[in-house]
Amino acid sequence: MSNWIINQGLSAFILVVWMGINIFLFVYYYLFYDLGPQFEYTRELLGSALAWARAPAAVLNFNCMLILLPVCRNLLSLLRGSFICCGRSMRKQLDKNLTFHKLVAYMIALMTAVHTVAHLLNAEWYTNSFQGRYGPLASKLSMLGDSRELNTTYLNPFRSNSTTPTIFVFTTIAGLTGVVITLALILIITSSMEVIRRSYFEVFWYTHHLFIIFFAGLVFHVLTDFNLLNPRLQTWMWVIGPMIIYLCERLLRFIRYMQPVSYRKVSLRGLHCSSKPQYSCPIVIRPSKVLELQLVKPGFKMEVGQYVFLNCPAISQLEWHPFTMTSAPEEDFFSVHIRSVGDWTEKLIKMVENLPEGGQGPKMAVDGPFGTASEDVFDYEVSMLVGAGIGVTPFASILKSIWYKFKDSDPKLRTKRIYFYWLCRETYAFEWFADLLQVLEKDMEERGMRDFLTYKLYLTGWDQSHVNHAMVHFDKDTDIITGLKQKTHYGRPNWDREFEQVRQENPSSVVGTFLCGPQALAKDLEKKCVRYSDVDPRKTTFYFNKENF
Repeated sequence: MSNWIINQGLSAFILVVWMGINIFLFVYYYLFYDLGPQFEYTRELLGSALAWARAPAAVLNFNCMLILLPVCRNLLSLLRGSFICCGRSMRKQLDKNLTFHKLVAYMIALMTAVHTVAHLLNAEWYTNSFQGRYGPLASKLSMLGDSRELNTTYLNPFRSNSTTPTIFVFTTIAGLTGVVITLALILIITSSMEVIRRSYFEVFWYTHHLFIIFFAGLVFHVLTDFNLLNPRLQTWMWVIGPMIIYLCERLLRFIRYMQPVSYRKVSLRGLHCSSKPQYSCPIVIRPSKVLELQLVKPGFKMEVGQYVFLNCPAISQLEWHPFTMTSAPEEDFFSVHIRSVGDWTEKLIKMVENLPEGGQGPKMAVDGPFGTASEDVFDYEVSMLVGAGIGVTPFASILKSIWYKFKDSDPKLRTKRIYFYWLCRETYAFEWFADLLQVLEKDMEERGMRDFLTYKLYLTGWDQSHVNHAMVHFDKDTDIITGLKQKTHYGRPNWDREFEQVRQENPSSVVGTFLCGPQALAKDLEKKCVRYSDVDPRKTTFYFNKENF
């Protein structure tokens, strides 16, 4: 339990506070409408359905206030910089912004369902009350007219026997806006499912922008006589602040969109570009279908492990996609590696492949940089870096920066040791990163610091021909895949053994474990961090950090 508190205590506390506020709002407003004397006659018409409609509305207001804040990237980067003095535990919470965004969305979906069902019951009971099915008092109350002198509204908005719940829903502002925002919410949530977001990102991207219709409908939904039972529940009072912040966020993104971005020419170093002979080219296409862009933008400054959003107007003026930068802050450009995994990336790679020799790439817009968990890597004495496939990109930036820091003898470097693990399914996936590891391997040997960087590469997929080739050349001094002195491992790491080794070699260190990879691996590593952390602060403690986009 103590180890769990070290790694998850603050996250759990924030979650409990958020859930506690939701429960408080629900219970408070339920009792307010169910017991309040000012709603005595309304309850005569509707019974407990009034409270069941209003209590979820209060929770919806609170969560609609929160839903936009976790996706304000510039706000989070500002807070991350402000929390430098607050410790790593506080900054780690900002890396879980998307998780919190999803939790808030789930709460909105749940409360919307309860609110909708309650109002459908309200409409049915309004009809029955007007028709006298609930006794003479309900019938008399339903016949009361509007009093402009007292600024009051109808107790029963149903004013005719011909008015049915269906007619009321589609002929009133409250009903129509309720239908619109419910449909928008359904489309947003269903298109956010993992299978759709992974396979049809464009569908997810465009439907998510229905949030504009959702919030506009939400504000108009409450500006009706039918909903003015209590001014304290007015939605615009809750959401106006976050909406202004988000508008500023989008304005800043637009300003960055307009700033010019140019390509920096680089050497292909033996690899092919656009299937043509070698020449100086602004773009590198790796044989493993990984596109490398080296870009230059005036006034652009970055830190290790940060990411940017890229937009290619020739493909879509609305789509922005996140990519971790693989360059170091010490370099005069920034680079990204883009793997072909979807429509947008495939179109970009095809455009590059069809470029004439020596031609510049398509126009690109850049938003960022934005902070991630990997920014804190140099705050730890010991770091474990785990990348899966293209998830190695933030660690390329880190390892490059380390090389520059050693080259310049940077006295501010606190890190004493780094353990690097890279898991790949295909052999060619190692190619673009092997050059950097060879440089680091040679540099550490020359400086007598072999123990500073311990790296292990794992090949998780292979065929029989590769096995036969490895058996023939098993006695070579260098690895047959990467050319490194460290041989490639076959299969997956034994994480218990790796964590135990790190703990034994660093008996009194704080170890930062950083992952850029799938959620299943994240859960496994998070458990290992808890298991192998010692409660005694004088001994080894593991902190888990994961990249989130």
